[in-house]
Amino acid sequence: MNEARGQSRTPGGMNPQALRLDDAARVLSAVSPRPVTVEMLQTDIDAGAPTNADGTINLVHFAAWLVSEVTRGD
Repeated sequence: MNEARGQSRTPGGMNPQALRLDDAARVLSAVSPRPVTVEMLQTDIDAGAPTNADGTINLVHFAAWLVSEVTRGD
């Protein structure tokens, strides 16, 4: 736990609540059957995916947004 901010970090030093787009793409690619690119993430952000005030991505909020998009049924 990061005492100064009260936020946990992964062993590699990444905070899943505040990932830069390149780090988010790398993490998501590692758990996805297809590569995830920064451009793909930016497209999602342009379509309304949530970001933190500093432009980073909270993986839980992003995943929730993806689920809502998939289940929306356009």
